[in-house]
Amino acid sequence: MSTFEHSNLIQNINANLAPLRKAQPDAMAAFGQLARAAMAEGAISARNKELMALAIGITQHCSGCIGFHVKALIKLGCSKQELEEMLSVCVYMGGGPALMYTAEALAAFDAMSVPA
Repeated sequence: MSTFEHSNLIQNINANLAPLRKAQPDAMAAFGQLARAAMAEGAISARNKELMALAIGITQHCSGCIGFHVKALIKLGCSKQELEEMLSVCVYMGGGPALMYTAEALAAFDAMSVPA
């Protein structure tokens, strides 16, 4: 489990991907369009889709995914109770390793929920 600050992690990832966005603009734009299409409001709400994406990020042990999807969930008005219920499913399905990243997601939620 990581012990870093997720807002900085998100900024670093974006900065590190900037050269790839310039070198491969079509591929990176296509990935962005895929993300927007997949996460758009539909029969399943955008918030529920973000909860699913965060669950996958946790069970795949992806700290960057945790940062980006927690940030999106906060923007979408996700409550701590909704997050905690989803996290319990992550632990159920992913066991101990998911529990470690669940702690990371909770810390990120608390840190990013604080007004800047």
